[in-house]
Amino acid sequence: MAELNLSHALAAAREAAEAAAEVLRHYWRRGVDIELKSDDTPVTVADREAEMAIREVLQKALPEASIYGEEFGRDEGNPELLWMVDPLDGTKSFVRRTPFFSTQIALMHRGELVLGVSSAPIYGETMWASAGGGCWFEGEQVRVAATSALAQASLSIGNVKSLTADARWMELGSLIRDTNRIRGYGDFCHYHLLARGSLDLVLESDVNILDIAALAVIVREAGGLFTDLDGQPLTLDSRSVLAGTPDIHEAVLKRLRSAR
Repeated sequence: MAELNLSHALAAAREAAEAAAEVLRHYWRRGVDIELKSDDTPVTVADREAEMAIREVLQKALPEASIYGEEFGRDEGNPELLWMVDPLDGTKSFVRRTPFFSTQIALMHRGELVLGVSSAPIYGETMWASAGGGCWFEGEQVRVAATSALAQASLSIGNVKSLTADARWMELGSLIRDTNRIRGYGDFCHYHLLARGSLDLVLESDVNILDIAALAVIVREAGGLFTDLDGQPLTLDSRSVLAGTPDIHEAVLKRLRSAR
């Protein structure tokens, strides 16, 4: 396989995200019927058509890569170059007419996440990043805040249902008391805020790798740390997130490990 042209791949991902945005805007105006998948999560024609639009762009731009998509699964093929696609992350928000949904596109090269695009077309934000290329928000390079003390930190939590049965649940309550403020922005939104310095820590459980792969690249390239709640690097099986400024991430991870 030829050496990966990261700039070319990033341009393709951004083009694919815009193709998906056109589909999502169309169905946002028109409305959609809801179906339930085998796991009881909702899916719509917007999810499927957006993924098809993404796949068309990515396959043309990088035919040697495999694609792992939320709606159509994982292609057989190249294990070293894998697109990871969630065409409509936040379907429940989409069908309830709230703008907290996005398209997530990431690329994994030889086991490493190397680029990510996060597009929220109705909310009106797009962020992208590539390994060594920094994090970009609407054409401007951004970085996480310099916050180092928990007492000054802003924390956002989401999807913590499984954490309520975990020994770390009580530690989360302690963290809430010790931080400056607590919010629950959720989905793409709190990661965008973290990457551009408006938030200091994000804590989530019950996630899918397709929801967070692109956001992990974005936060890392903005100077933050992005692991699971055990401090481990992301894999295809990751189900939780601890993301934050370096000092805050380190302090909170130490507390979570002690609680467990």
